[in-house]
Amino acid sequence: MFTHCNLAALILVLTLHDQVHTGEIVGGHKVAPHSRPYMVILELNKSNGITTYCDGFLVNEHFVMTAAHCEARLYKVFLGLHDYKNRRKVQTVTVDETNAFPHEGYNKTSLKNDIMLLKLHPKAKFNENVTSITLAGRDDVPKSCAVLGWGKTENGKASDVLREVNVNLTDNELCAKEKKYCSKGTTGPSNGDSGGPLVCECGTAYGVVSASKQNTYSYTMIPEYRDWIDCILKHK
Repeated sequence: MFTHCNLAALILVLTLHDQVHTGEIVGGHKVAPHSRPYMVILELNKSNGITTYCDGFLVNEHFVMTAAHCEARLYKVFLGLHDYKNRRKVQTVTVDETNAFPHEGYNKTSLKNDIMLLKLHPKAKFNENVTSITLAGRDDVPKSCAVLGWGKTENGKASDVLREVNVNLTDNELCAKEKKYCSKGTTGPSNGDSGGPLVCECGTAYGVVSASKQNTYSYTMIPEYRDWIDCILKHK
């Protein structure tokens, strides 16, 4: 459990206006090419003309899951990507905001309910480099976990290739109340391309990378949103 001081730091993570969105992989390692075929990069074209990036992951042929704070006017989704500098043979799908489904309870200030689904049209073409990841069930409990991304590394520069880092989840009541998993330490996601999966056990997605501050990282709990997820997948 955290000490009182650490709990105060975590409250800052979850509530402050200057909350840092996450996604960089600090302290991790490169993964084998296309060994995580569910991973996608999202190019976000904002209404103010700015272009930024988030991560995401395929949950089936039609939908990508990411963080709700990765909102944009238009999304370019890169499927089957390992090296960002080599995008010639990857699948690319453009998604407009009418096919973006953030959770209706998402709060931009606190980042509560920080989860979103993007509908792909045309659908993803599954192959050895492109496939979906299994989502954790309502009663599943994560243990050994990792996060992935193309963001900045220890040297402050973005990685061209997909990287992964192991994280240790903390047992914390504040996180659970916010429907978040949390990890703490000097390695993990940081500023950059949020929305990637918290992958635990045998390659199952348990969370969505949400935010970080002061070496504390939060992930939206997928099991807590299964009813909402299943409803979107079925009816949208």
